[in-house]
Amino acid sequence: MAKALGIFSGGLDSMLAVLVLRRAGVEVEVVTFATPFFSPRRARRSAEHIGVPLTVVEVGAEHLEQVVKNPRYGYGSAMNPCIDCHAYMFRKAGRIMEQRGFDFLFSGEVLGQRPMSQNRTALATVAKASGYGRHILRPLSARCLPPTPVEEAGLVDRDQLLDLSGRSRKRQMELAAAWGISDFPSPAGGCLLTEPGFSRRLADLLRHQPQAGVAEVELLKHGRHFRLSPRARLVVGRNRGENRRLQQMAPPGALVLVTRGHPGPVGVYLGPEGKDLELAAAVVAGYSKAPPGLLVEVQAGERRLQVVPLSRRQAHGMLV
Repeated sequence: MAKALGIFSGGLDSMLAVLVLRRAGVEVEVVTFATPFFSPRRARRSAEHIGVPLTVVEVGAEHLEQVVKNPRYGYGSAMNPCIDCHAYMFRKAGRIMEQRGFDFLFSGEVLGQRPMSQNRTALATVAKASGYGRHILRPLSARCLPPTPVEEAGLVDRDQLLDLSGRSRKRQMELAAAWGISDFPSPAGGCLLTEPGFSRRLADLLRHQPQAGVAEVELLKHGRHFRLSPRARLVVGRNRGENRRLQQMAPPGALVLVTRGHPGPVGVYLGPEGKDLELAAAVVAGYSKAPPGLLVEVQAGERRLQVVPLSRRQAHGMLV
């Protein structure tokens, strides 16, 4: 019996790809990759739902440096380097395949479902860039694509594979109902790099701080983000839960800002001391319950600053 290792997002297509190969007599396991941009939570739930063994590999720092910061094939509509990312995941999975004795790799990609990253040229580019092109099978669209070395070697019967293509989800939904898949996420979302708001903050961060690491990227998921100057930025919590998380997540070198004597949010300031820090304190005070126009004391690390709250209208112009 052939053994296959699949790249698994936990979405319906990746679940169907597992079941297609199982029905073709292939022994299947899957792997998912954890980064600041996509969580393994959904993959774990979906793998449990269909009973497939799952390996989770944490690749946050490496993925940020090798894929996100300088993608060879560029970005999509936001900060999503999909072609580079898919090639990276196949490359990582290929090494696991070799180490653990799997015969080939697969994914749930569907030809034409995403016009930019799942067209024929993109699929071929991903396979070549991964270094494991001869080992890659896309079982949901295999019969729309030329026969692969995996099929030609007799590892899987091509007639048992599918011919899905295009953006319609009708056939996938029919298969899910027929094969007992009742728990799966909506097709939209999943990767923060495709979200305009997050991508805007990430682009701003990398433009001003190219050496930023995972801790700085994780901070982008929470609060309001302000660009105070080329060297300084501020994150302000929007509710009690975010205030708590921001205090816990403040990277080394950051200052935690809180108003004294008036209820208000937590701010995390990253930048030099001086006028930018005073501006950050004024923004934090402006989002507090302090009366406008009065001096407010803001604790900034070990320092205490006396500032006049900046109006939210003024602060809005610095939002990222």
